[in-house]
Amino acid sequence: MGFAVSLQSEPIAKPSLTSEAGEPEVSVVVPCLNEVETLARCIENIQRTFREHQIAGEIIVADNGSTDGSRTVAQRMGVRIVQIEEKGYGSALRGGIAAARGDYIITGDADESHDFAQIPIFLDKLREGFDLVVGNRFKGGIKPGSMRPLHRYFGSPLLTWIAKLFFHSPCGDHHCGFRGFTKTAFLRMGLRASGMEFASEMVIKATRFRMQITEVPTTQWPAGRSGAPHLRTWRDGWRHLRILLLHCPQWLFLYPGSLLMLLGLVTGIWLLPGPRVVGNVIFDVHTLLYSATAILLGFQAVTFAAFSRVHALREGLVLEDPQLERFLRRINLEAGLVVGGALVVLGLVGSVFVASFWGFGRPLDPTKALRTVIPLVASLTLGGQVVLSSFFLSVLTLGREGGSPKLVSGSR
Repeated sequence: MGFAVSLQSEPIAKPSLTSEAGEPEVSVVVPCLNEVETLARCIENIQRTFREHQIAGEIIVADNGSTDGSRTVAQRMGVRIVQIEEKGYGSALRGGIAAARGDYIITGDADESHDFAQIPIFLDKLREGFDLVVGNRFKGGIKPGSMRPLHRYFGSPLLTWIAKLFFHSPCGDHHCGFRGFTKTAFLRMGLRASGMEFASEMVIKATRFRMQITEVPTTQWPAGRSGAPHLRTWRDGWRHLRILLLHCPQWLFLYPGSLLMLLGLVTGIWLLPGPRVVGNVIFDVHTLLYSATAILLGFQAVTFAAFSRVHALREGLVLEDPQLERFLRRINLEAGLVVGGALVVLGLVGSVFVASFWGFGRPLDPTKALRTVIPLVASLTLGGQVVLSSFFLSVLTLGREGGSPKLVSGSR
């Protein structure tokens, strides 16, 4: 689970930077893929903003394989061009940001959908000490024709709501590409996304690392290009949702798995004494089999949640988790072996006992036999899962002193 960050939090003030030896204070990174119709006007807007507000800045066009003359436009206007081979919005931004010399980075699209005259608003917040400043189009205004109704009223609000639920993110617009951040914060985040989901990954990791985050109202303008937008509704929507799920094993594994185990256990206990009738429907051993399966699948999902969390800690994707540390100290390899072994023994002994009836040739009612066999098989399988999961968890936590090493988050 993410950590709450208040928009009203007071950051530690940082001194305003000045250009020394020609080094820029801020780098504006503009990802570009065939934006010849609008790129020149975007660059002019940025340059005019620099002059009017006396900002020591540089412009970087992160070209992602343009074939329409966009690079020629950038060269003619004297801005830096970084050619990015790996395709994707996130790849272009990561490459452009890596080449930036400014302590502050501001990103915006090259299609005129962002008003670069608002750069000073972002820069002022960064100078105050915020690590990440995200534009909010829903507060600043969305001009007619600038955003598809499906994106405006469903896609973006829904994905933002999910992100706030999963991570307690303070941002009301996760997907606005007009944003600013410090170079130090960017390097620490260690962003990896290659597509449009790059925007979500940045907010997720900044929230998890307890960075100082705020948002400012921005205006969304209709794109000036005549061609189709680069955003693909369903593909990019899924990629945003996928990255939210992958970064939150609680909602992906733990909660669904726990619910599945609970439902299976309750149903199984309900059916153990005998068949149940609800209305005209009879629930018998067939339902009992499904309930046992639910318990096993649910347990597997819960163990995946634990594995994912430990992996995220070791990779530095999240901060240290004292609750997880206490859990791992209690649920160690030895405890897992004892619990798993007990379940295996219970399943084996019970199975031998049931099989003895067949060995002596005693007639058995298949339905009654299954009511006993299904729980025993579930116990045997669950015990094996506990044993194997305990060993794998121990492999993930190798290096802990005294069998309980400190998981480090690592600074990126």
